Amino acid sequence: MATERLVTVGLIQAACSDNRAANVEAAVLGIREAAKRGAELVCLQELFATRYFCQTEDAEKFDLAEPIPGPTTELIANAAKGAAVSVVASVFERRGAGVYHNTAVVFGPDGEIAGRYRKMHIPDDPQYYEKFYFTPGDLGFVSVPTPKAAVGPLICWDQWYPEAARLSALAGAEVLVYPTAIGWLPSEKAAHGMKQLDAWRTVQRGHAIANGVFVVATNRVGTEGEDGIEFWGHSFVCDPFGEVIAEAGEDEEMLIVECDLGRLEDVRREWPFLRDRRIDAYGGITARLLDEGK
Repeated sequence: MATERLVTVGLIQAACSDNRAANVEAAVLGIREAAKRGAELVCLQELFATRYFCQTEDAEKFDLAEPIPGPTTELIANAAKGAAVSVVASVFERRGAGVYHNTAVVFGPDGEIAGRYRKMHIPDDPQYYEKFYFTPGDLGFVSVPTPKAAVGPLICWDQWYPEAARLSALAGAEVLVYPTAIGWLPSEKAAHGMKQLDAWRTVQRGHAIANGVFVVATNRVGTEGEDGIEFWGHSFVCDPFGEVIAEAGEDEEMLIVECDLGRLEDVRREWPFLRDRRIDAYGGITARLLDEGK
């Protein structure tokens, strides 16, 4: 049996206002509070500093982007250092004129940037017009070492892609962290809302099982805009068996969850999916579709 190796994760599920400074200050206070409650790795939601601006295509919204390091990341870095915790934070990165990314920055407990990930899968759906704003990531799928865990930062729409989870796990990630902004559209909630929520939860539990890792998903809450998205919350943590060990509701909430990373060794011995992969037979995975004539 593997040696116990504990990490306590804090998930901050919050609503966002039009006041950027207030949103960032709330995140800073949340980091401090999570640390007081024992968290060693704190996870913020997607684009926590602002409301989810991708519901419309508006070129003026590019003014919200910042370089990294920049004002927002400096505040989060200081909060991480002051609380002596690692933090995963999704920010709107200005890489250069006309080139912007949705970027997850991982800060160590010393306040330094331990690593970053630029969102690879960019959606373009009603009220999720992210292709207008974000250049697809070019850093690949990564594992970022922190003192307590190897973190695989991914972002929202990445949640639906098994390749993203698998490559992050193959890079060494023990905890997949998904900062998220997902919810119901008013016109769809009654007919499809609960099915959408269940699918979202299920696919991520599958990533945990298939890769023998913990999964942390931190979503926002609240309704943003007239007839806008109602973010459904339900931030959660699941273990390598896919069991949900903690889940928030649909209001602002903080989860503090202890995870035993030592379990990864035991689970992967019992379910050796990585061992039994047919890596010699997966060449077609890089094709859009396989030739139906073969």
